[in-house]
Amino acid sequence: DEGNPVRLCGWLASKRIFNEKHGFGFGIIRDWSGNTQVIIRSECKNSASIMETLSEIPLESVISVKGTARKRPENEINRNMSTGEIEVVLEDVVVLNRCRNAPFQIQDERLKKVDEATRLRYRYLELRSKILQRNLRLRSDVVMKMREFLTGEGFVDVETPTLFKRTPGGADEFIVPTKETGKFYTLPQSPQQFKQLLMVGGVDRYFQIARCYRDESSRSDRQPEFTQLDLEMSFVTMADVKSVIENLIKYFWPDDLEKVRPPFPSLCYSEAIARYGSDKPDTRFEFHLNNITKFCASCGFSIFEDAASNSDETVQCINFKNASQFLKKSERTKLEAVAKQYDLEGISIVKIGEDNAWKSPAAKYLTDTFKERLKKELDISTGDIIIIVCGLYTKTCEALGKIRLQFAGMIETNGVALRDHAAFNFLWVESFPLFARNEDGGWESVHHPFTAPATGQQQLLSHDPSQITGQHYDLVLNGNEIGGGSIRVHDAGTQRYILEQILKEDASSLEHLLEALDSGAPPHGGIALGLDRLIAVMSGSTSIKEVIAFPKTNSAQDLMSG
Repeated sequence: DEGNPVRLCGWLASKRIFNEKHGFGFGIIRDWSGNTQVIIRSECKNSASIMETLSEIPLESVISVKGTARKRPENEINRNMSTGEIEVVLEDVVVLNRCRNAPFQIQDERLKKVDEATRLRYRYLELRSKILQRNLRLRSDVVMKMREFLTGEGFVDVETPTLFKRTPGGADEFIVPTKETGKFYTLPQSPQQFKQLLMVGGVDRYFQIARCYRDESSRSDRQPEFTQLDLEMSFVTMADVKSVIENLIKYFWPDDLEKVRPPFPSLCYSEAIARYGSDKPDTRFEFHLNNITKFCASCGFSIFEDAASNSDETVQCINFKNASQFLKKSERTKLEAVAKQYDLEGISIVKIGEDNAWKSPAAKYLTDTFKERLKKELDISTGDIIIIVCGLYTKTCEALGKIRLQFAGMIETNGVALRDHAAFNFLWVESFPLFARNEDGGWESVHHPFTAPATGQQQLLSHDPSQITGQHYDLVLNGNEIGGGSIRVHDAGTQRYILEQILKEDASSLEHLLEALDSGAPPHGGIALGLDRLIAVMSGSTSIKEVIAFPKTNSAQDLMSG
């Protein structure tokens, strides 16, 4: 309130000190809650001493100030500051700790220009920024509400070991040596086995904010150590697990974000691949894939005709409506590079010019009949970009799905609001294949080896694993996989058969789990939500590094500690 005495402690974020002739100076003091302007006037007590102190100390020094709050004049109000309507007239300042010269200024706009290596080297300074303070506090609030909701629903918070043994399959694990020669622990990729054992032990509703570890390269959405909300339930169906998660998200969702409205829509895996070219589709914009294989048998272009005649191949395309103005030569090269990454047999990028003329090297081979059929099927008109690719079905769809995202990004860099970045589109993707062929021609689990076959498909294990659908479900948010789970195999005989006969794994390392399943294991299922990735999407961050206090680099290095 105006006229009240105040005492503030924080960091000196900026300053502008004038001499006695000008009669005043001002500075910004910052703490986690924001910035406050402090001013020095020559008529104030100790003004000369205060000016001398603030002139001499470096920015980011820790200070304590005393003064009187007052309203700013109307023409000096700063609408960009939460405290922009007031300022504090200083009467005293105490330096609590001087800062050596900081390697960068801690202002959000200036920090964007500082390279990541420097920011991670001085992470303890970057943590003072408004963005990181906001993200960490959002994360804390979400975790607190997760615990509130789950304990209220009868879940038990159980800590599981971080020193364990190797898990067959999956990512590489970190090795922890012991004092006993030749004996090692590994750090778990997830608490998967432990939570299933808890179900056998009668802890029918378990959860944990779990630390997990994978020895693999980092990227924008991955770190070697990460955090997930892990939970498991006995006597449940897929619908039960999904309902719990939807109600949980509704409970912890911040009021200042667009509301979430369960139940979330669902999409089967095959439809997600066919429509979006991805099993984690971003549904905030259109540009769907179109299967045009049936039109290409006699289209005039031999590469497309050959693909159409091969039952294992497909011809797919997307019509990017009114996008021709955004496709420059450099962008075209980038899109063609995606096709090369997927070893596709062909890609044709067609610009639809005036009078619906097709402009592309392949266009001269394409028949008028084919063009007319496609025009009618895809509502093609002047200004559109048509991208056509062909090859093996899954590879072709995935490549075009990546092109879809890349081209959308190009359009948005030109100022077109293609996606609503304030929207949060949740989507369940389910009905995944249980198994897929690996590079050696053998079988591997699409999710993990503990996922149960769909009801009524268990008999297919012995004679046609390729036809089995798993009881596996992923939760996708704005094109990011933020969670995944399944109903588990709870029968020891089935689990052993999957490990030994289908996956060709040595089941001896899982004998403890098999014995437990053979000891009266209840039907059970669960899910894990990636906390880092979830908070990154909620906060609008481009990398999970922005929601983790002390992240590693993409090469898994800790630059701060050296």
